[in-house]
Amino acid sequence: MLSVLSYGRLVARAVLGGLSQTDGRDYSLISASYGFGKDFRKGILKKGMCYGDDACFIARHRSADVLGVADGVGGWRDYGVDPSQFSATLMRTCERLVKEGRFTPSNPVGILTSGYYELLQNKVPLLGSSTACIVVLDRRSHRLHTCNLGDSGFLVVRGGEVVLRSDEQQHYFNTPFQLSIAPPGAEGVVLSDSPEAADSSSFDVQLGDIILTATDGLFDNMPDYMILQELKKLKTSSYDSVLQTAQSIAKQAHDLAYDPNYMSPFAQFACDNGLNVRGGKPDDITVLLSIVAEYTD
Repeated sequence: MLSVLSYGRLVARAVLGGLSQTDGRDYSLISASYGFGKDFRKGILKKGMCYGDDACFIARHRSADVLGVADGVGGWRDYGVDPSQFSATLMRTCERLVKEGRFTPSNPVGILTSGYYELLQNKVPLLGSSTACIVVLDRRSHRLHTCNLGDSGFLVVRGGEVVLRSDEQQHYFNTPFQLSIAPPGAEGVVLSDSPEAADSSSFDVQLGDIILTATDGLFDNMPDYMILQELKKLKTSSYDSVLQTAQSIAKQAHDLAYDPNYMSPFAQFACDNGLNVRGGKPDDITVLLSIVAEYTD
């Protein structure tokens, strides 16, 4: 039989547990972006939120904060197609859908699907391919809903440790899953995946959690332990602090990308696939860094 004291402790725990699980506060993301185009030696933001062939967006709606990154497939340049047009248009379309409220926070795949099918229906053909990652924070439920197609991705960091990581999707070495629009008659030749093939996840976040969303230009050049070291520089949840840390991460990845003696994650992956590769991987780099905070108007 429980003593009165033990029973009181159990009741207190139940009450406190219930309060923690039903936190009535709305959450939000304080987010900043930074990046580099492969052809530039310093961070240059092209028209819209684009770094080279990468594109991204940060959108706020009354029900959710939504982030997205996309990496245009550079091989289209060999056919006279600007790869950045596809990724930039995809991200702008997804951003508009969010701002118009035409989305469900728990269904980021729906945002990606709607954005992609709008591109397919354009009167002026838009050729190209892109990976894509969408991250949604539902303010009221405090759940993070994500979808990732290809080799862009995200990390959730709590207490200095990675508690959630997206899964990379590759058909084979250096050939990620991708959304595509091919010229008429070439649909069966150009690699193209359905947005529904994106890997999805849902996760309960806490105040102070850090979310890093990025294209492969970051993850191919910086392993998780280096990213975690840089994240220690994030001292406050202010926008300026988030931006400075995003800049620090992107700059280190950019420097490592041009180090011929560095054994990058990409080089290690290449060696694992039987290729003799060393050094960083010069690429466009896009970093969206966010911290979970209490929502304020």
